[in-house]
Amino acid sequence: MGNNIRDRFKNFRRRGSQPEQLQQLQTDLLAESTLDSAYIILIISSCAIATLGLLSNSAAVIIGAMIIAPLMLPIRSLAFGALQADITLFRKGVIAVAVGTMLAVAIAFTLGWLVGLPSYGSEILARSRPTLLDLGIAVAAGGISGYAKVETKISTSLAGTAIAVALMPPICVIGLGLAQGNWSLSFGATLLYLTNLLGIALSCMVTFLVAGYTSMARARQPLIWTMVLTTVLLIPLGVSFARLIRQAQLETSLRRALLNRTVTFGRLQLLNSNTNWLTNPPEVRLSVRAKEPVTPRQVELLEAFIKREMGQAFTLIFEVGQVEEIRSSEPTL
Repeated sequence: MGNNIRDRFKNFRRRGSQPEQLQQLQTDLLAESTLDSAYIILIISSCAIATLGLLSNSAAVIIGAMIIAPLMLPIRSLAFGALQADITLFRKGVIAVAVGTMLAVAIAFTLGWLVGLPSYGSEILARSRPTLLDLGIAVAAGGISGYAKVETKISTSLAGTAIAVALMPPICVIGLGLAQGNWSLSFGATLLYLTNLLGIALSCMVTFLVAGYTSMARARQPLIWTMVLTTVLLIPLGVSFARLIRQAQLETSLRRALLNRTVTFGRLQLLNSNTNWLTNPPEVRLSVRAKEPVTPRQVELLEAFIKREMGQAFTLIFEVGQVEEIRSSEPTL
């Protein structure tokens, strides 16, 4: 079995060392990075669908937009152009990515401004807090894309879907944040977009190098530069990851304190809770079921209790569903 794997790896690398294979890859990538009408139409369509899906907080609609987003194509081209010092290919890839990104931000901004929602849902907020986990996803997606390009047995649409997942939604969130004047939201989405872009480009480069489409001597400098830029992002991503763990611990402690140590929740059934950490203090939206209304005084006392217990203030927002008993007739005594 070990010999089998070694033989397949040698064949994989040998494919890239053949001049006709190298020429074919360059031709394909050059065509993929061309800024034509098909690329523009796909950018507009995928961005419009993704933005509307984000505004409606619909994961299914967002996934639909991911499938047709074409941004993965020029990223592979600029990665290979950098490895081969192919200025034409690199420039075309950068232009296609830049134009697609700016167009998508403008469309998302326009749609967000026209709809004018006062607040955004969880699908948007989730793309404003990138962590090291997102970098791992981007690296894996880029590796899939590069491998699919050099391995003809794998459908390129599979890689396209994986990478589109990481790229189009955060671009749309940038525009939506700008439409609302929420700079924190736009900054977080921009960081996620750059993380995905660099992670995808880096893993594509490594895949092309391993496949033998370039030499280590030629690839060393662009690889180093890409790794340096990616390493710079590790600082905010690491801080965000540590904050994510801390927030998860606080949310668990908050739920435990509310459920086990308050009289109010002895009469309530907690259905769901969601915390918006972008506000100060953080807003905790609690979906509950109750026979009696929750009063503002009860919420005030709960907020004071949580602040004393956890050493941090939270704004509690209750969404109460009334429970009403209905019988077919009056019970007999």
